[in-house]
Amino acid sequence: MKLLWVCLLVLELVLTSCGARGPPRVSERVAHRQTVRLGRTMKLPCPVEGDPPPLIMWTKDGRNIHSGWTRFRVLQLALRIKEVEAEDAGTYICKATNGFGSVNINYTLIVIDDSRSGRDGAGPTDGGSEHAPELAGKLVRPRFTQPAKMRKRVIARPVGSSVRLKCTASGNPRPDIVWLKDSRPLEGEEVGAGGGGGGGGGRKKKWTLSLKNLAPEHSGKYTCHVSNKAGEINATYKVEVIQRTNSKPILTGTHPVNTTVDYGGTTSFQCKVRSDVKPVIQWLKRVEAGDENKYNSTIEVGDHRFVVLPTGEVWSRPDGSYLNKLLITRAKEEDAGMYICLGANTMGYSFRSAYLTVLPDLKPHVSPVPTATAPSLPWPVIIGIPAGVAFIIGTALLWFCQSKRTCSTSSSSPSALPASQRPPAANRERACPTLPAQPANGDKDCLSYEDYVAHQQQLLLAQGSAGLAPKVYPKIYTDIHTHTHSHVDGKVHQHQHIHYQC
Repeated sequence: MKLLWVCLLVLELVLTSCGARGPPRVSERVAHRQTVRLGRTMKLPCPVEGDPPPLIMWTKDGRNIHSGWTRFRVLQLALRIKEVEAEDAGTYICKATNGFGSVNINYTLIVIDDSRSGRDGAGPTDGGSEHAPELAGKLVRPRFTQPAKMRKRVIARPVGSSVRLKCTASGNPRPDIVWLKDSRPLEGEEVGAGGGGGGGGGRKKKWTLSLKNLAPEHSGKYTCHVSNKAGEINATYKVEVIQRTNSKPILTGTHPVNTTVDYGGTTSFQCKVRSDVKPVIQWLKRVEAGDENKYNSTIEVGDHRFVVLPTGEVWSRPDGSYLNKLLITRAKEEDAGMYICLGANTMGYSFRSAYLTVLPDLKPHVSPVPTATAPSLPWPVIIGIPAGVAFIIGTALLWFCQSKRTCSTSSSSPSALPASQRPPAANRERACPTLPAQPANGDKDCLSYEDYVAHQQQLLLAQGSAGLAPKVYPKIYTDIHTHTHSHVDGKVHQHQHIHYQC
């Protein structure tokens, strides 16, 4: 029963997980009609979800929006449009697709232009009453509202590209704008649909001048003249259209140049490339002989092999060239060598080399710590081993000397012992101990073995009767042998010789 319950639970989990997977779906309601004012930023949401996560693609009026649309940015769940223009109005579709299906979210974008000066056929014939609210207030002379976007006044573009010149301004009354090229007013067809003139009836003010599909004749100075009743302001752009030569990139200037850096310091190489189209700029470092195995992949340029280095962003310069920098931080000895800046486009490539020298580090000599740990054993062991050997040798010598001293003592003459304790001589058949009662003349009587033993027993008894503790002699001897003597008178007796060693 329990097994059946587990099987049913697993089946339910499988069905639940399978049920979560499917085509994308819209997670929240959206307003399909969106409005935005001219020059503002617009964000169209695309709230979709699904498992697996869907892939999102945006279209405008049937055309795919890609990275070439510079003012458009496809976000994770939205589309952002910067500095909206009148041409941005239209139908936008967000299409989300995964392996199970797709879903679309449609938008209609309406662009509102606040710069209209009036409506055709509307208002009094003198046309002045519609400005009455503005004139009734304080007069404010024009000023540019986005000066940060107007800093780049010299612009170089290749033939066939496009450029946008901005002159957004405000004031009271609302100012008019007139675009001029080389001090000559631009005609409506030159500026584009809607005209660029100054506030005529029904015409839209073009705060941004868009020049598309540039040709050499578009080169010149473009000036926006903004004015109202309180005053006027001007801004001038210089546009240079570069004729395409269909040639490979050219490295201009003297960079990169040979550079020297301190150990641990920071330095950089820079590379300036001129190209009709935006080139690919790549930095390479030559692989020295024997170092090929240090890198996963290398490329061959000329007779040498190089490793490809990470490259940062390529910047476009006003003179039409492109700049890239290689930053080297915490320089080490292995960073030294030859570096190459490689600029490439569809027509080919050009490169230039420079050398980096890293000065030696002056600090390593102060702390050569690793050399002190060269021995494989710690210093207590190194000191303890000789000390232990010396202790063992000293102990052995001391024991040997003590043994030798004991041997020399034991091999000394029996005369060193007290008279009452001297054993019989080993090489004598008769012992001559000193008796307690001796003649005055000092002559010594020689005793037989039996007399000697009896005499020793009497001495021991005398010591016991005197209350003295008996002396205990060690039972250590080296030889016991028996002698048999035959006398002339026919007597025969035997005695033993005992050789003691103390």
